[in-house]
Amino acid sequence: MKDRIIMKERSRSLQRGLVLLYEDRDIIVVDKPPGLLSIASSGERDKTAYWILYEYLCTKGEKRRPAVVHRLDRDTSGVMIFAKSEQIKKKLMDNWDALVTERRYTAVVEGSMDAWRRDGKTEGVIDAPLGEGPGGKVIVTEIGRRAVTRWKLLGSFSKKGTFYSLLSLELETGRRNQIRAHLAWIGRPVAGDKKYGAKTDPFKRLCLHAEKIAFTHPGAGRLLEFEVPAPWSVHDKGGFKDSRNPCT
Repeated sequence: MKDRIIMKERSRSLQRGLVLLYEDRDIIVVDKPPGLLSIASSGERDKTAYWILYEYLCTKGEKRRPAVVHRLDRDTSGVMIFAKSEQIKKKLMDNWDALVTERRYTAVVEGSMDAWRRDGKTEGVIDAPLGEGPGGKVIVTEIGRRAVTRWKLLGSFSKKGTFYSLLSLELETGRRNQIRAHLAWIGRPVAGDKKYGAKTDPFKRLCLHAEKIAFTHPGAGRLLEFEVPAPWSVHDKGGFKDSRNPCT
């Protein structure tokens, strides 16, 4: 059995722009806005997606804490899964590769993919090991763990003298900062990603969005699919449109 759930069909706004997409006795699925931490790191005092969901469950009289199954960076938006018990969290994390059938992101990157590939192909694979680098960055290194990112070119345009590409990206592995590190390594950093070498910030945010996740429910055994369309698209005049910023 396959349930396909789109944000516009079932959603509820919580605090700080966090949107509840789906909830049952085992899991919660949300759309996280950019600028919101998934869970607090050491020294952080800002409200996080974790705490917003904890307070939400408290208002329902559920005396339990949500459990983070995977994370999105603070400035990455999109779909996230939380477990409602440690047992379900363990099932998901221990069997992540088997249960998760698709993870798709959308990114606006600096530069032309044609100039990098030079073969005219509009899709490909980045297969390069990742490890810890200086300053908390993830870098491509021979002693790193294997990381595989599939990419597909959706469109491109030039704005204020800078050429941009819109990419759809799928993860075969789930390393920290994988997409950001891989794209920086090929010289096509995510726009707005100063940490990984971006020189421009066209939409005043990190231009990376977790658009879709599909997985087998760890309790019910059915296949669930959640999709929140990216805020960027290519319009018919050859440029990008930011659906959440009508001024673009």
